[in-house]
Amino acid sequence: MAVNARQSAPPPTFLGAGDKTRKKVGSLCSSCSPSFGSEDQAPEFVRGKLLSELSTWGIGGAARLFVEVRNREQLVSSIRHCREHNLKFLALGKGSNCLFDDRGFDGCVILSRINDMHENGCGRYRVGSGYPFNLLGIHTSKQGFGGLEFASGIPGTVGGAVFMNAGADGQETIEVLEAVEFVDTNGQTRELLKKQGELACSYRKSPFQGMPDLGAILFATFQLQPCPLSRDRQRDYLARRKQTQPVNERSAGCVFRNPGKGCQSAGALIEAVGLKGLRIGGAKVSELHANFLINTGGAKASDVLSLISVIKDRVRAESGIQLEQEVRYIPY
Repeated sequence: MAVNARQSAPPPTFLGAGDKTRKKVGSLCSSCSPSFGSEDQAPEFVRGKLLSELSTWGIGGAARLFVEVRNREQLVSSIRHCREHNLKFLALGKGSNCLFDDRGFDGCVILSRINDMHENGCGRYRVGSGYPFNLLGIHTSKQGFGGLEFASGIPGTVGGAVFMNAGADGQETIEVLEAVEFVDTNGQTRELLKKQGELACSYRKSPFQGMPDLGAILFATFQLQPCPLSRDRQRDYLARRKQTQPVNERSAGCVFRNPGKGCQSAGALIEAVGLKGLRIGGAKVSELHANFLINTGGAKASDVLSLISVIKDRVRAESGIQLEQEVRYIPY
């Protein structure tokens, strides 16, 4: 999942080909010497990293710069470096809910590998943004805590799940989310607390999506409750997902948000207008679940965007419903 794309200056608008030579960040700009602490802690920037390698869709051109961060210090330093040198940046998790442009991204992609987990044994988990969300769902349910059983079928990271307020099977991330630590575009660490009303979320929306100075999500704290059936529920949810969704295909999960109460699901609407199996280039509407667009091999972002446009037009023409994208398109 992507968190947001930020333009450091002017003000911002969270995610091979080319020269892949690895260089320390200090060598990227001859006019600067950013402080990253000791040499061992300095993150390495890579030129020309293919974004198709970072996306569950397997689509996307090369990033101008790419860096992996494994702790708070590396994340803060990378964001500050981008801001100081007028580089737009994209904080990225697993790339499971985004579509990269065929040309790539003319900025710096910061990939979170912050996967620390701290737990108190009483259902409270503080988890790094780069921790796999599906593994968190499995881990917590194995320990007998309920609330994240649905997460075991979502192929993203904790940061992406928080950003999108991911949900399934009647559960949502916000229901068990207590606090979120994040880094702003100035490199300052801040925190939002649920108990203070700062984490108001709705269906697939969170306050981070409209936050102009969000740099990247750092940690999320969840409070779960004991549930003797949590492991069974987690297994049931995952088994049902495998039966009804193309989990072995290259996709980005559900492409469209469900319209809401009183309406059919987005997948049902797409199926009702006869678009299952429709193909444009290498992109195809899944025949198993119509709200999934799959890369059958060699698909381009332009193929997916064309398919999305056709689906929106057909559903609107025949049902009067305007579908809204859940997947985020990341422009060049």
